[in-house]
Amino acid sequence: MISREQARQAFDEYVGAYDPTNPRIALKIDHTLRVAELCDRIACSEGLDSDVAWLCGLLHDVGRFEQVRRFNTFNDAVSVSHAALGADVLFGDADPRGPQIRTYVSKDETPCAPPQQAVAPQDDESFTRLDDLLRTAIATHSAYRIPEELDPQTRAYCHVLRDADKIDIIKVNCICPIEDIYGVTEQDMFESKLSPAVVEGFYEHRTLPRSIRRYPADVLVGHICFAWELVYSESRRILREQGYLEHMLSQRFARPDTQRTFERMAEHMHAWLC
Repeated sequence: MISREQARQAFDEYVGAYDPTNPRIALKIDHTLRVAELCDRIACSEGLDSDVAWLCGLLHDVGRFEQVRRFNTFNDAVSVSHAALGADVLFGDADPRGPQIRTYVSKDETPCAPPQQAVAPQDDESFTRLDDLLRTAIATHSAYRIPEELDPQTRAYCHVLRDADKIDIIKVNCICPIEDIYGVTEQDMFESKLSPAVVEGFYEHRTLPRSIRRYPADVLVGHICFAWELVYSESRRILREQGYLEHMLSQRFARPDTQRTFERMAEHMHAWLC
């Protein structure tokens, strides 16, 4: 079986090597633990192996810690893909201590899920299958789209992880200072314009590529649009329960045109959520 105790201990030891007083490090530790629990809940609702899903959540952002250490930023565009770096930390040679995945999952573990659901290690073949699933889920969790060629089981866990990550990113937008999330001041956000392409994407119910986001409010809407592509009904239920999406849409703006647009978007989103 996957030992959550072992995996959590390995995670604590790994992040302990980074500066705990750095707010970016603290932010990602808290985010990681919440995403793991969300993965557990969503997987349970779909009859998937909740231990595997939980482990996907625990490991999904390990690349963030090296990204901060090397570049002091969470911006992939000006540093590296944190998802690819995380996969390399776990399975490649990005960490000088060697591939970290064996500290989380050991080969002496045995399966705990029913045969039709089990992806936890039981022999070399299934052990390799678990590694492949984890590597794929971590490497693709921040991609605009996951690869079409994935097998149904891997795709299901990728969707669980992506749903959980999106839900908690929406929460982080509401519980952390604007400066930490967007790299701009509250005044910058308050006075922000909105790009027409971003508004169009919102009403088309799709996530927004980074390339069309020009203003701080564009980035805010981009995070709001994560809601449109949540795959599982439990994910949407969690989003309604938490209420953070409505909070994001209640942001106040100095520009009358931006304020009116957000008010209309809030009405539209409220109708969709209900």
